[in-house]
Amino acid sequence: MDKNSLSHTKWECKYHLVFAPKYRRQIVYGQIKQDVANILSMLCKRKGIEIIEAECCKDHIHM
Repeated sequence: MDKNSLSHTKWECKYHLVFAPKYRRQIVYGQIKQDVANILSMLCKRKGIEIIEAECCKDHIHM
């Protein structure tokens, strides 16, 4: 991660994202799990975002 700074300030931005399907339906498994992982990694690469850790559970995704 890049550490940004100004004359009196330093910061490092990290985010914790959670994606959940509507009504927390338990649909994130099998092929859907792999497709979601591919799409999210592709989008992050396009924007230059580093994924430190990611996990797919049955009803949500942590990044």
